[in-house]
Amino acid sequence: MRYSYLFFLTAFFLFFNCNQSSNQKKQAKPKLVIGIVIDQMRYDYLTRYEKRYGEGGFKRILENGFSLENAHYNYIPTYTAVGHTSIYTGTTPSNHGIISNNWYDKFLKKSIYCVDDANYKTVGNNGVVGQKSPFRLYTTTITDQLHLAQNMNGKTIGISIKDRSAILPVGHTANAAYWYDGADKNQWITSTFYMNELPDWVKDFNLNNKADEYLNGTWQTLYDINTYTNSIADDNIFENNLNGQEKPIFPKDLKELRKKNGNYDLIKTIPAGNTFTVDFAKKVIIEENLGKTDYTDFLAVSFSATDYVGHRYGVAAVETEDTYLRLDKDLEDFFNFLDTQIGKDNYTLFLTADHAAVHVPAYLQSLKIPAHYMDIKKFRDFVLGITKKYFNSTELIENVSNYQIFLDKKKIEALGLNKNNVAQKLADEVVNFGEIYKAVTARTLQTTSFTNGILNSLQNGYNQKFSGDVLMVPYPATLIGSRKGTSHGSGYSYDTHVPIIFYGNGIKKGSSAKKYEIIDIAPTISNLLKIEAPNGTSGKVIEEVLKN
Repeated sequence: MRYSYLFFLTAFFLFFNCNQSSNQKKQAKPKLVIGIVIDQMRYDYLTRYEKRYGEGGFKRILENGFSLENAHYNYIPTYTAVGHTSIYTGTTPSNHGIISNNWYDKFLKKSIYCVDDANYKTVGNNGVVGQKSPFRLYTTTITDQLHLAQNMNGKTIGISIKDRSAILPVGHTANAAYWYDGADKNQWITSTFYMNELPDWVKDFNLNNKADEYLNGTWQTLYDINTYTNSIADDNIFENNLNGQEKPIFPKDLKELRKKNGNYDLIKTIPAGNTFTVDFAKKVIIEENLGKTDYTDFLAVSFSATDYVGHRYGVAAVETEDTYLRLDKDLEDFFNFLDTQIGKDNYTLFLTADHAAVHVPAYLQSLKIPAHYMDIKKFRDFVLGITKKYFNSTELIENVSNYQIFLDKKKIEALGLNKNNVAQKLADEVVNFGEIYKAVTARTLQTTSFTNGILNSLQNGYNQKFSGDVLMVPYPATLIGSRKGTSHGSGYSYDTHVPIIFYGNGIKKGSSAKKYEIIDIAPTISNLLKIEAPNGTSGKVIEEVLKN
């Protein structure tokens, strides 16, 4: 009996310890978190090109990770800087302060760019494109919180061809952010905000001149062009040309075209820009020893070429389809690299987009779908006509931009007018302009809570300190400018509906059609890492994607 008892006790403790060890293994934090943002990716690019994707890129993380099929941006404007910031802060412009890519600064009385900072210098060359920092970002990011949680141990690094897409995701405490200076420079650079000299490995990468490998050839379609049945005809009137091309068609002689398209800047506007970004991301991981210590590291990667292609050619173009088919292969290559370099069970990633895009309005019009183009000069004249008619002055407006009107408060006071009355009259009257659908005053957004719909999105994008006095919403499918190519920025579903896919350590397999918001990513990753969420977070943890 005594031996039986001892046997039972030993077996129990062995089982308990093994089970405990197994649970500990399952709950181990990832060695590396990778945030992947694809610039201007609509959700339906996952379904539209599904049959053409390979097994190792998008399909791999869709089938083995957790996909949110009804994820949206919950604010206006849906621009690159705002999207990247909201993903990593878990909140909207109303809190984090990045209200556009460029906006009118009513304190400085001039238009500013989101990451420009003359207090710092370019690291990598003598140019000015490195004079950047995240100082206009007023909250922390998930990468900041990871650093704080680990007592500033571990590394956080951001990379992208675009400066804002490298800088804003990794917040205030990043070890580095790198972006690409093309033209005649052909260099990955940074700012003295992060360091005083480029690491030797970055210098070596720049000297290897990989960009020329991609720019001295021809952009042909990956497959027979006749198989691109998800796109409209290659030769159509809705796309912009590259300089030097008579028509926006394949093939594109890159070696010849680079002469008239900014030399190395051309790589930004072709699929190889994404491949080039993967090349650099691999180098970052190897040389910075990411995922190889006792701490969790974070790499924020943004693919920008998709945005440049989308703007130039539109949603339904062969160029756009080909770009995503090639990106799929780039992702497969990157995922395989992560498996080998970090280990399949040692990393977690999420993939999303900073905004989506509208079909070219002229194309929609050709199909008798309502779509519009707005003449901004005519609109400004219309606004001045309102102030002249009701207040006998054309000097009450400081700026009109980003569908916002900024009032000249000093002039209004000098004329003995009430600024709230002026703003309300403008809001009442601008809806009589052809393409303006809705308008509200800042006062209304401060005193009224819109709980859903387009005005809720407008309110989430409104920042009391920085935004204008009258905010407007155009009709759906309205753009300013050229009738060729496309853009984004609205709160309509074509701009807000994006992929969100979680994959790797700590993530379940599955999908959900429930509505989630982009600001839910940061608190979800924070919960996975068992750290405090960013300090302005207004999103929620998406419990159904997490194993524990």
